[in-house]
Amino acid sequence: MRELLSGNEAVALAAHDAGASIGTGYPGTPSTETLEAFALFDDVHAEWCTNEKVALEVALGASAAGARCLCTMKHVGVNVAADPLFTSSYTGVGGGLVMLCADDPGMHSSQNEQDSHWYAEAAQIPMLDPADSQEAYDFTRCAYELSEQFDVPVMVRSTVRISHTKCPVEPSAPSSPKESAEFESDASKWVMMPLYAKGRRLTQIERRASLMSWADESALNESVIRDPDVGIICSGAAYQHVIEALPNASVLKLGMTWPLPEERVRVFADSVRNVYVIEEASTYLHDAVSALGVSVQDVPNGLPSYGELSPNLIRMGFGTHVPEAASPIEDLPARPPALCPGCPHRLVFKELSRVKAIVCGDIGCYTLGALPPLSAMDACVDMGASISMAHGMELALGPESARPVAAVIGDSTFAHSGLSSLMTTAYNSGAGLVCILDNRTTAMTGRQGNPFNGQALQGEGAQELDLAAVVRSLGIDDLSVIDPNDMQAVRSAIKTAISDRTSLSVLIFKSPCVLLERKRLEPYYIASCTGCGVCLTLGCPAIGRYPENGLSYIDTDMCIGCGQCAQYCRFDAIIR
Repeated sequence: MRELLSGNEAVALAAHDAGASIGTGYPGTPSTETLEAFALFDDVHAEWCTNEKVALEVALGASAAGARCLCTMKHVGVNVAADPLFTSSYTGVGGGLVMLCADDPGMHSSQNEQDSHWYAEAAQIPMLDPADSQEAYDFTRCAYELSEQFDVPVMVRSTVRISHTKCPVEPSAPSSPKESAEFESDASKWVMMPLYAKGRRLTQIERRASLMSWADESALNESVIRDPDVGIICSGAAYQHVIEALPNASVLKLGMTWPLPEERVRVFADSVRNVYVIEEASTYLHDAVSALGVSVQDVPNGLPSYGELSPNLIRMGFGTHVPEAASPIEDLPARPPALCPGCPHRLVFKELSRVKAIVCGDIGCYTLGALPPLSAMDACVDMGASISMAHGMELALGPESARPVAAVIGDSTFAHSGLSSLMTTAYNSGAGLVCILDNRTTAMTGRQGNPFNGQALQGEGAQELDLAAVVRSLGIDDLSVIDPNDMQAVRSAIKTAISDRTSLSVLIFKSPCVLLERKRLEPYYIASCTGCGVCLTLGCPAIGRYPENGLSYIDTDMCIGCGQCAQYCRFDAIIR
């Protein structure tokens, strides 16, 4: 029976139908829904892990015991998982192991625009590139067979459009779940000390030659010869844009992008007069095809070297007719992203801004603290970097710096990689302020569980770790737990913490994300505004300003009654 599925849902269904019984991952858009969908099946075990490295290691362990496994992450998560990824290409697998990596060209929800193809090539891990949900299903089913046939993990790469676009999918007959077996010790396969790793390196090299032969014969790669003047080589979502923009072009669609089907590429190139490579935000395919001795032409009018492609961009690149677009509507109000009304992070950023702190931030909702009017974040690089960078800044600036240094990190991100950063700071007798914003969830990716809220992916109770106790276990005594909705408590705690620049202070601001409980109290309104504008500096979406007189107002439909703004009004003009 056909089903309407997103690419993420199709991968999850395919993994289940292929007999995968264990799923691991760390939430990250655009990959998150994959493991959530997999977790809905009754006959599987699925769990969020503290980070992507751990997730891949758990999956690899289950695979070693014979189970088929699914491991999911976004492209920057592959960076975190790179250590076991590279060595898993040496060890190989027991049961089939498929790793979904979801790239984000255009950076809709990411800090960079990297291409995971390079990881597949560097680690020598086969990579499959589906172009729609049906292929996401079919390729994932194929990936398990490929994994076990060649004794290697297989990466399935998606992008935003593949992950989130829904297409009809015709599932094939499910396989029987692959049961775990008694693990049989084999040090030469699983113990990667130099003695054994040298032998597995030779196995890896031999496997590559076999994979290249398989790729040349595989039906995952398809070519159609139409206009011999224009031959396009592409993969994934780019293929959909190409066939819409250039319906008469000859196309080689690569379903397997590492290793490339070298002979298929050369045969296609010999069948057309001009070869073009079209890909998003990368030169991976262009470089790989050129390395085969194929002369790749530049697109006549060029294509952007960053961001997502679209049919119109490709049409413009080739100088074909571009349909006239509707004129943009003028004078629409701006809708910048903002922390939610009642967000427990808001006052922390407001008070850090008030003391002119240098704020090293982290990945999560709280990156929005960098935007006006809060403008209270000075750096944000990757998961866990806030504490590490703040430590580095303290080392460089010293305690006499005119501005205090603070790190801001969420509870889930702290579990992901902030703990090791804080451990380093404590171990090296570092100083400064670390603010852990404990909103009881992994908020930005959809409110998933984490070790500090005790919510497991499949609903059963998990152990809730004591965040304060974990911090104290590092030998950090200057620790306080504060209600972030209490302005005076937040202000006092930060003021005290930065008064001694020679020691390390940790403040845990603990209050649930407003989207978790969705409590709505009686809203506030502004009775007699004086126009001072202080309430506007909080950046709450419920607070606006009348253009005709500059006075503030509260949209009572948006206000949840948190009362944060009332604590800042010196004129008692904000009342319930």
